Amino acid sequence: MHTHDAFRCPWCRGFEAYVQYHDKEWGVPVWEDGKQFEFLVLESAQAGLSWSTILKKREGYRDAFANFDYKIVAEFPEGYVLELLQNPAIIRNGAKIRSAIHNARLFMDVQAKHGSFVNYIWDFVGGQPIQNSWSELSQVPATTPVSDRLAKDLKQKGFKFLGSTVIYAHMQATGLVNDHLVGCFRHEQVRQLAQK
Repeated sequence: MHTHDAFRCPWCRGFEAYVQYHDKEWGVPVWEDGKQFEFLVLESAQAGLSWSTILKKREGYRDAFANFDYKIVAEFPEGYVLELLQNPAIIRNGAKIRSAIHNARLFMDVQAKHGSFVNYIWDFVGGQPIQNSWSELSQVPATTPVSDRLAKDLKQKGFKFLGSTVIYAHMQATGLVNDHLVGCFRHEQVRQLAQK
């Protein structure tokens, strides 16, 4: 079966980049801190918006946020924030932009304490992706007890724009949980990626 003929999770319909994101990235376990930070920036920017909106601006974010290099982002001066507020390639929300810079600093604090951000975040799922078996999109939760705990812990550390809903979306995106529907051709592929 060609992948263009395959059944896939219905949320990714609409434009080609969305389908490609679903087929190649969503749910794939992320074991690299830089990629974890990229998704934290994008997911927090999404708060109150659709993921498709963020996906269309992903390259704009990549350019504006130093290829998601958290060490550089952590040092962004206020003058650059004012430039970013005029940049149509990203979401021009001052609170979200400043929170990304603020979170970059805290991200490095977590690294210093846990050896890596990956060590910290994967510990919440016991180091292995949670494998779900949803058959309908309506069954997929917006939050879980794990995302509640993780969001609460991040909030206590001072992170901003990362509530439980945003964090669950982050967990889905970075493969801490496999929420591809069981009928989706990616469900089994992603499940097998968990055997690292």
